Amino acid sequence: MLKVGGQASGGIQDTMSIEDQTEERGDDRRGIQSIEVGGRLLKAAAAQGHPLPLKTLSQAAEMSAAKAHPYLVSFCKLGLMSQDPNTGYYGLGPLAMEMGLIGIQQVDPIRLASAMLEPLATALGHTVAIAVWGSHGATIVRTAASPAPIHVTMRHGTVVSLWNTASGPLFAAYRPAQEVKALWTDLQRLGDMDLARRPGSRAPEAPAPSWEEFAGLLDQVRTRAMHRSVNTIVEGVSALAVPVFDSDGEISLSLTSIGPSGAFDAAWDGSVATQLRHAAQALMRQIGGRPPV
Repeated sequence: MLKVGGQASGGIQDTMSIEDQTEERGDDRRGIQSIEVGGRLLKAAAAQGHPLPLKTLSQAAEMSAAKAHPYLVSFCKLGLMSQDPNTGYYGLGPLAMEMGLIGIQQVDPIRLASAMLEPLATALGHTVAIAVWGSHGATIVRTAASPAPIHVTMRHGTVVSLWNTASGPLFAAYRPAQEVKALWTDLQRLGDMDLARRPGSRAPEAPAPSWEEFAGLLDQVRTRAMHRSVNTIVEGVSALAVPVFDSDGEISLSLTSIGPSGAFDAAWDGSVATQLRHAAQALMRQIGGRPPV
């Protein structure tokens, strides 16, 4: 076998063979088994979320304590794990935390969420959209149309009603109350959606709520961690939205599905709500997000 480079002291090769380099290319490349085995301990520690004794951690990683211990010694030297000097328990170390923070800084929630839209729209059979909070309220930034022959569409850039849509109250529930009340006051004066009367949006027909009524609605939104609208903006159209939180527990975006009311399952525990919630949870795992405390 042709070797590139020499051999380090102690018999450990400090370079890779041509064959080894070739094997590292492609999705089916062969990895280093011992690293993958040890990685099970890191995954187990991350999944548990708190320090564990050796026996419990090794069981969670599906290996014996004797097998796990050498890996943990090396991980502690690297800073990937740490051992409490008083209890002897093992938890994630400073390097693991630093890597996690850097990973969070590198992710783009909208890009990751956008990759989910088409599969989600196909699975639900309804149009799905991403909304973010803008200066005038919740704003649609990405959409994926339903594959169904009859479906409801949403346009990029549409600012949705603060109180008569699925996404509007959802964002309002998790934004600072002072900010939301200031926007609510402006919209009361303008007739809610004067700020958003543009192609793709419509002024609501339902009367605007009082601030006390709206604040009560926001309490309900926080309790359910989702919101829906049924025949409020347009007769025969329903929508349901769930939040995606960032690493600080602040709302980053919403995943919203919209469709004809007759074919749309708007139940709080229905198929649309369940699949949207699962998608939001998957996205939060990717971005290191967590619900607000």
